[in-house]
Formats: sequence, C-alpha cells, structure tokens
Amino acid sequence: MIDDLGEVVPLREPASRVVSLVPSLTEAVEVSAPGRLAGATDYCTHPFDLDVPRVGGSKYPNVDRVLELEPDLVLANSEENRPEDVERLRANGIPVWVMEASATVPGALASIRRILTQAYDLAEPEWLVEAEEIWRETLPERFRAVVPVWRKPWIVLGRDTFGGDVLHRVGIGNVYADHEERYPRPKLDELQARFADGDANLLVLPDEPYEFTADDGPEAFPGAKHVLVSGRYLTWYGPSLVDAHAHLTHLVL
Repeated sequence: MIDDLGEVVPLREPASRVVSLVPSLTEAVEVSAPGRLAGATDYCTHPFDLDVPRVGGSKYPNVDRVLELEPDLVLANSEENRPEDVERLRANGIPVWVMEASATVPGALASIRRILTQAYDLAEPEWLVEAEEIWRETLPERFRAVVPVWRKPWIVLGRDTFGGDVLHRVGIGNVYADHEERYPRPKLDELQARFADGDANLLVLPDEPYEFTADDGPEAFPGAKHVLVSGRYLTWYGPSLVDAHAHLTHLVL
C-alpha cells in the first residue's frame, strides 16, 4: 500500500490497532470501523463517546505514548503532523499512513476511501457515498467572504484550502482564494478595507482553531454581516460532511 505522499505503508493484514493523530480521521474511521482505534489525540472529540487512550495534541503528540500502545497503523496528515514525528514512528517499525491535506472536498473523500478500503479492507461506508453525492455540485456564488481562522495575529483562509472549497461549493466565495499563501496574515485595516471597498460582504467566523464568538471577532468589523460557524463543519473531512452542506447553506440564507 502507498499513502497520499507516495510512501509505502507495510501492512500485512487489515488494520486492527490504529492510533489516529487527526481528529477528523478519528471520527471517520471509528464510525466506519468501530472498535479498531487503540489511541487518539486530545482533540479527537468525535464520536462523543469515544473512549480510547489519549496521546497528546495533533501538532505535538507524545510519540513515546504512541509507541507504548503498539499500533499496527498510525494515521497522520501532511498539514497537521510534523514530519519528524512520522519519521520516528516509521524508524520504530510502525506503519504510518499520511493523508495529504486536500484542497477540495472530493479530494479529501477520495483519500478517506483509500484508507478505509485499503488499510481497513472495508466496503465503502454509506456516509461516504452520501457525502460524495451531496457535495458533487457547486452552488452559484451568493457572497464574498473573509474567513479568519485566528487573531493576534489575524490569519485567514487563502488559496487551496479545504475550508475554502467547502464554502465555494455552498456559494460563498473566498476573497483571499487567489492569494499566494494558503493562510495569509493580513493586517486588520486591510481586512476592514475589503468590506469598505465592497470586495467582501460576509465575515465567516469558525469556532476552531480559534474560538470566535459573538463577542470575540465581529466587533473588529463594525457593520459587516457575519455568521458564526462550526469549525467541524468547515474543516473536518469525515461523516460531518453529510450534515455540513445543509447547515452551511441555510446559515447564510
């Protein structure tokens, strides 16, 4: 087997003791193949009733703890996990499947299908087929949005991001979609000017990774139309995509 980055994944049989370092993958594999997770990160909040050993954060997992769990497979992501952690796991004989940080919904779902059908030897789960059908079409653009994911400093979604494609497919264009960086760091006055100039007419504020709220975020953009959205619906590639389309579509009607 070969992962998304072209690295060999030396599994001899379907994975049965898996440590996931990616919250959205944790949900996807546990829903699709319950009981095969041997560990997950502290930020793997779904499914709600997941009861497995925790191995620290996604960016800085406790690699020693992962090794102690003796997994037959570790799931990682090219954007969320450090190459040095992946290399250490492989050096200790642990197969690691690195999923590439996809820039599109179809790309992410295709990667998940490969993990489930190859590493887990499963048939396509119903949620995956449904999500592919739901996200197949792109709605006409209704808004042009600025999408912060952090403040102090301000960081927004730029080019080639999964969250940007999610919004694009429900009719919300990203003002920074053509920026040279995937996560630009514009100054606040530049962001405010986007609204003043009419380039943007919607402010999308997710609750992760930065937890924007009604009192933390909108006040920086007086008069701008804003919506608070679930970061899980915006950036997680898994079963949540089945509900995310309707939620995001109706949020801005």
